[in-house]
Amino acid sequence: MELDISLDSLPAYEALASKVRLAVLQHLTTRPMNIRELAEAVGLSSAIMTMHIKKLEKAGLIKTELVPGKAGMQKLCVLDVDEIEIKFPMKQKSFTEYHQTELSVGHYTDFYVEPTCGLATLEKIVGEFDEPRYFLNPERVNAKILWFSKGHVEYKLPNFISPNQKPKELEISLELSSEAPFTNEDWPSDISFYLNNVCLGKWTSPGDFGDQKGKFTPEWWPQIINQYGLLKFIRITTNGTFIDGTKISDVTINDIQIREKLWTFRVAVDDDAENIGGVTIFGSGFGNYNQDILFRLFYTKDSKRPDVIPKKSTKMP
Repeated sequence: MELDISLDSLPAYEALASKVRLAVLQHLTTRPMNIRELAEAVGLSSAIMTMHIKKLEKAGLIKTELVPGKAGMQKLCVLDVDEIEIKFPMKQKSFTEYHQTELSVGHYTDFYVEPTCGLATLEKIVGEFDEPRYFLNPERVNAKILWFSKGHVEYKLPNFISPNQKPKELEISLELSSEAPFTNEDWPSDISFYLNNVCLGKWTSPGDFGDQKGKFTPEWWPQIINQYGLLKFIRITTNGTFIDGTKISDVTINDIQIREKLWTFRVAVDDDAENIGGVTIFGSGFGNYNQDILFRLFYTKDSKRPDVIPKKSTKMP
């Protein structure tokens, strides 16, 4: 489970702020239990225990099922989370001006993919599953999710930096997972990132997630395949390249031809990767984060040079 410090996560924090409910969670790590068993284990009445169970269930920490018992149906409580990760907002940067471009998942300009593979718009699958030819289908420009087991997709995007602006950091964020047949949370994949033909490094995705519906995934999307990914932040700085604060390479912003007017960005599962487990890229309207591939180039201004090009925020189709 992933939490943040917004009000959306408050039910989970409230559920955990109780000695009784913490004890219930500890008991459920051993086996599923019904309300009477839990009440006896912590020394409460079944009525009071029912109130605690409702809070835990509302927070998504447990789930309940009605099953046959000795005296009719009984509510069985099952632990529904293995770990909790709390995401804090990134610290404010000393430089706050930036150029932003949001690039749609289907707006790639080059690709090589191997099955399992496919892509879809918000309304339908583009072509057929596991047929790379459909990556050339004209409808692919409207794709908001794509996946492949090995290969790459490459994007081109404009760079709006002007002569009096000094690049300090490039941030790239996108939602990713592995690509397993159907889904598999234990399916590691080494996903590599390239900018202007320079390898920034790789991130190992832990799996392909299908345990629950993505927050933004359309209702028509089949439950048996990819539902959501993890939002990853790639930051290329003067000190190296980082993913979510962990350094993945010594490539700096000075190594990637940052002033080129046109950038190329590649997401790949390479032939020589240790874990070839594919990749799924989620765009707006799919997964847990309602965004496409987002680029932010932070900069400071050189007051000695005129600002000849205005700052732009661009969203590519």
